[in-house]
Amino acid sequence: MSDIPAPERFRAEAHAWLTSVARPRQADSAWGTGDDSVAVFENWSEDEEREHTELIRSWERTRFDHGWGALSWPAEFGGRGLPASYEQLYREEEAAFDVPRRTEIFPVTQQLVAPAIRIWGTREQQERWIRPMLRADQLACQLFSETEAGSDLAAVRTRAIRDGDDWTLSGHKVWTSGARAASWGVAVCRTDPQARKHAGITAFMVPMDAPGVTIRPIRQMTGGTSFNEVYLDDVRVPDADRLGPVGEGWRVTLTVLAAERLDSGSLGLANADRAVDLARHLSRPLTGSERNQVSDLYVRTLVQRLIGLRVTAALVAGREPGAEASVGKLYATETMRRTTDLVLQLLGPRLVADTGEWGAFAWTEHLLGAPGYSIAGGTDEIQRTILSERVLGLPKEPSR
Repeated sequence: MSDIPAPERFRAEAHAWLTSVARPRQADSAWGTGDDSVAVFENWSEDEEREHTELIRSWERTRFDHGWGALSWPAEFGGRGLPASYEQLYREEEAAFDVPRRTEIFPVTQQLVAPAIRIWGTREQQERWIRPMLRADQLACQLFSETEAGSDLAAVRTRAIRDGDDWTLSGHKVWTSGARAASWGVAVCRTDPQARKHAGITAFMVPMDAPGVTIRPIRQMTGGTSFNEVYLDDVRVPDADRLGPVGEGWRVTLTVLAAERLDSGSLGLANADRAVDLARHLSRPLTGSERNQVSDLYVRTLVQRLIGLRVTAALVAGREPGAEASVGKLYATETMRRTTDLVLQLLGPRLVADTGEWGAFAWTEHLLGAPGYSIAGGTDEIQRTILSERVLGLPKEPSR
């Protein structure tokens, strides 16, 4: 414990290092100037996505190489073994500097997939993948959802058939973020169609450039193509790339989903903070009702960060998070709803009028994107079912 710096010292050291490698936000940080994007899902072309990914990747490598990446990971993976809360302290310091804003594929890789490999991967797999992922040399996406399964991931139909030392994967995945930029995809496949649905699943690490992998973008109502369909047509994967035991893919999936339910609120927090700032800079006095909404949203962001720290601490320690991940997911979804409600109240018709006013029409992308988080990472209904069964001990609803 003596090697852990006091929070004040840590922040000072982080600030000093950031000052040496990045430009402080000055003009861009002033309200009314700079980037006013609050998009939940990026509205980029494939070329723009790759360009931005490379910019972020370069910054992530700089952080990692100087000891400011993977802060809560053990030294064997290139980290510093600090408490999970120090990740948040660093992010708060970094927010004052002009550095690339991380897109979804980076937290998916570093906060979802890498921890799952630490828990379920063999020693060789850990050495092969974790450090490159934490340094952003390799990026990963989730090949989970399917059109036939909906939010019931245990009903996946993508098949994996054993063939000697290899497996052949065939199926169709959907809603895959970052597929075009990813090096690897974590695929949830059915390996035993005769077993009960939760028991006949196995997870694999699939190279996204493997023969038989086809990626097709999905156009969103915001105009962007953040999501993709991924077709697996007789894709051969060596057994060495299987993640976890055969038939235990459901438990691997739960590990990733627990982290996803934590991460799904991260962008929501940034936008909630921006909504509170909007209230501070409004050109008119707030009504009493608006003041209540702002204070409620501010308190929610504090509570949500505390919930997130609990799940992060479990993942970094190599444990499977419990039901607190579902609590965090539900809480984050509600925070995004309340952010939308507050902005609608504050801006009124200015929200839907593209007059060029800074920080007004930009909120339409939050308005259109935020409802998606009631589905992403498991629907709100699924989270409530998990809590009712695992925390309250209520009996499962009988099958119809």
